[in-house]
Parts: sequence; structure tokens; C-alpha cells
Amino acid sequence: MRLLGKLGLAAVACLLWASSASADTTVKWLHIEVNPAQVKIWEEVARSYEASHPGVKVEMQFLENEAYKAKLPTILQSKDRPHIIYSWAGGVLKTQIEAGVLEDITDSVKSGGYSDTIAPAALAAFTQNGRVFGLPIALSQVGFLYNKDLMAKGNVDASKIKTWDDLLGAVKTLKAAGVTPIVVGGADKWPLHFYWTHLAVRIGGKPAFDAALKGENGGFAGETFQKSGELFKQLVDLQPFQNGFLGFKNPQAVGYFGDGKAAMILAISSFYHTQRALAADKVGLSDDKLGWFDFPVVPGGKGEPSDTLGGITGWLITKGAPKEATDFLKFFISKDVQARLAAGNFIVPVVKGGEAGLNSAFMKQIAANLAKSNYHQNFYDQSLGPSVGRVVNDVTAEIAGGSMSPQDAAKAIQAAYKQGN
Repeated sequence: MRLLGKLGLAAVACLLWASSASADTTVKWLHIEVNPAQVKIWEEVARSYEASHPGVKVEMQFLENEAYKAKLPTILQSKDRPHIIYSWAGGVLKTQIEAGVLEDITDSVKSGGYSDTIAPAALAAFTQNGRVFGLPIALSQVGFLYNKDLMAKGNVDASKIKTWDDLLGAVKTLKAAGVTPIVVGGADKWPLHFYWTHLAVRIGGKPAFDAALKGENGGFAGETFQKSGELFKQLVDLQPFQNGFLGFKNPQAVGYFGDGKAAMILAISSFYHTQRALAADKVGLSDDKLGWFDFPVVPGGKGEPSDTLGGITGWLITKGAPKEATDFLKFFISKDVQARLAAGNFIVPVVKGGEAGLNSAFMKQIAANLAKSNYHQNFYDQSLGPSVGRVVNDVTAEIAGGSMSPQDAAKAIQAAYKQGN
């Protein structure tokens, strides 16, 4: 049986190789998406493109999120690198452009008016010095997903959580009722940085971030960023997270929430779907059990309540990729495909007209929040580049674990930023 199994696998491998070899051009597409329902649509789009483009094969490859981040620099130096890769834009993208590992696709994107179909702010995230290196696919917002049943069990009204003190009070009330208030994937660190970053957005707004980039007001060691750490420590001191939270990877934490074991998770809006895919029963929390509230405001803070933290995610074309890779990407990021993904409540679209597909009250709310936001801050660990972003994630986890003070954390981030600039 083992021999037959090996022969069977070898035969499949040969068939796959033969299929790839028979194509005139193979476009290699590397993604990190864990939701099979969304990947199914992507695969159907790829097959549709192949059908209308004889001789072209689109080959999808998957790599887990953290492994992708760790291996990407090496992957990009490989002669056999994929042609289309996932991106969170920001400083990481800037580093990749400077390293010369990406293809300039400006002419193709601007031909035929295609670029005019994309939301300007979203396209700008993948543009540097007027040159385009990738295309956005979706916008996202960070906020609190919550379990309505567990909130009710703890006698907490989520609609009344408006300020940071309100959140702290809710945590205390939930703990007293025997409910785990918040689940977080502390082992991956970046889910913890959402707290520190969002607090900085609320406390200082866009002016504080812009000033820090210029080294003004103490940079990232300044008052805004020290206070964000201090407020985060207020939460940490209440022990709001699940037992062993520093050992939880993010997929495990999201599944934990989907399994109904914690009242809240500070999450990217796309986790609305991910919690279902990662729940033990693959069902997770249904719409009637799931709620959302925006990250609380900080009284006296300079940020606007409508300011948002989140991502502008998309795809990049690597250096030397065949022209068919860009052509497929334009086919993939089109009104019809975006509307289809929106109808599945997978994305908040970036292509004009794609939002017509939205049919979920949850996703419509996220789209409305992003539409009224005048300051959408990209994730710090992406915006500040890989080296500084790593320090942001590390020190936030250190604050959460009680091994670093908010003041030392802010100083460490500023030192890393100063060294890299």
C-alpha cells in the first residue's frame, strides 16, 4: 500500500508537471489565504482566465502567514521565485522596491484607463515616485469582534463601549462573570501591536505619527507613544487574555474565538470570515451571534473617532515576471471579481463599483467606516518597514508579558527607527 501510495503521488506530480510544462507560460501566484471558500473563488477566476488565454497556466501556491513573512526575502532572491506575491504595502514594500526585486508595471496599469477604476488612495499604497509596482485588492479595519452571547452572559452592553475606560470596565465585568474577556495570538506578536498602535492613533492622531517620522517631539519615544504603552499596560494588568496567550499563534486564537471561548478579539475586519474557517466545527459564530465595535476613543486624545487602523492589502509583480502575470492580476482585480468577493463578504473592494456586491450588514458597516475615515493608518509593523516593524511587535509583546516598561518600549522603537533612517 505504501508503494502504491508513493507511485500514486509520483503520478500526480508527473501530471502536474506535464500540465505546467505544456503551457506556453506559467504564472506562479503565491498567497497566504486560509479561508477555502475565498480560495475557491480565486481558483475559479484563474481557470476562467486560462480558458480565455490559451497557453497560459496560473499556478497557485500557499504559504502560512508567518512562514511567508520569514521566508519572503529568500524567496525573492530565488531564480524560481513566484511572479505574484501578497503584500501589506508600507515600508516593507518600499524596501522591496529599493532592493530591485519587483517589476515596474506602471505602463500596463495605466493603459486603457485601468488605473482609473481603482480607488486612488488604495493604488497610491502600491506606488512610489509615480511608479506602480502592484495592485491593491482590499481595505480592512481593525476593531473588536465580539460574541453576543458571552457579552450577555457577562452583562456587558457592547454598544456602550465608547472610551478606553469603558473597555477596561467591560473586561472587569466579564472576568467577574467567569468569561474570558479577550483572546489574542500573542506568539505571533503583531496581534498585540494592534493595541499599542491604535492607542497611538487615538491619542495623537495623524499629526503625532507624521511628527514622529520627522523625528519631532521625541519621535517614537515621545509622549504620545509612551502614553499608548501606559494605557496598554492598564489593560494588560487586568489579565484580560486567555491563559497562555503568549503561546497562542494567531490562527489558533481566531479559532478559539470562533469556538465561543472568549468574548472579544481585536481583529482585522476580514476575521469576520476567518473565525468560521478556523473554528473547530468550521462554522464558527453566525451573523446573529457576532458583533463589532470600533476601537475605543481616549478622552482628550487628538485623534478623530472616525480615524481607522487597518491595511491596504494587495499583490506585487516580481522582477522578470512574464507580462501575463500583470495581465492576469488586472483580470483578477476587476469590478466583476471584486463584486463577487464582496458578495461573499470576503473584502471591502478597491475597484469602483465593486461595493455593489456587499450584502452583509457587517461588511457594509466596515465599508461605511472606511469611507468616512480621513486618516487610515496602515499597520505600523508594515508602514515602518521590516526592521522597525519587528521591534514594534517585539516590544509590544514585552509590555504584554510584563518584561518591558512602556517608556523603554517607546525608546526602543525610536532607536530602531533612528538607526534605519
